Amino acid sequence: MKEGGWVLEPDKYLSKEQASRLLETAEHMARFATAEGRKTAIRDYFVIHLALSTGLRVMEIAALKCSDLFLNERVSSVLVRKGKGGKKRLVYFTGPLRKHCGQYLKWKQQLGESLDSEAPLIVSTNTEKHMTTRALQKIFKRSAKRAQIESHYSIHSARHTYACFLLKASNWNLRLVQKQLGHSRITTTQVYADVMMPQMEKALNKMYW
Repeated sequence: MKEGGWVLEPDKYLSKEQASRLLETAEHMARFATAEGRKTAIRDYFVIHLALSTGLRVMEIAALKCSDLFLNERVSSVLVRKGKGGKKRLVYFTGPLRKHCGQYLKWKQQLGESLDSEAPLIVSTNTEKHMTTRALQKIFKRSAKRAQIESHYSIHSARHTYACFLLKASNWNLRLVQKQLGHSRITTTQVYADVMMPQMEKALNKMYW
């Protein structure tokens, strides 16, 4: 992202319909996997849900430890220990993801995966260590393909999608979105406001010949 020159193009983030379809498809595959005793799709579903519901960068997802989840009753959070620029932050979430996190931790325990504070939250089936960013990218691509979503979307699209819809849901609160995303400058967050453009949309809807 170049300051003053970066523009978020419409094909870089998912529509609400696409995001819902992606999540529903991942959940559907996870249910089949549970019935058949397979675990890959269950892990993939959690990755997709986490990415869409927190807007974490892929490197931040890869680095998560089990102790980074704080599942409080009202507003839960995930700790990013080392975001872009080495900065630490808490990213808040609630609703379905909080419930899913609890289920996911129980599932990990049933598998015999460690829930110790230093244990990776998302484990690679190949190395039994943290998943790589490349592996997480493949999870997104595989899930998107199953959901019949165009191949040019990447896991970073989940971050853009989260930002766009959080901005709208927060009534265009740039500071709130900036904090959740971990942007050092609000001008970076402003890009998402430019995409959603509430005033522009209203004006165009009122315009007629």
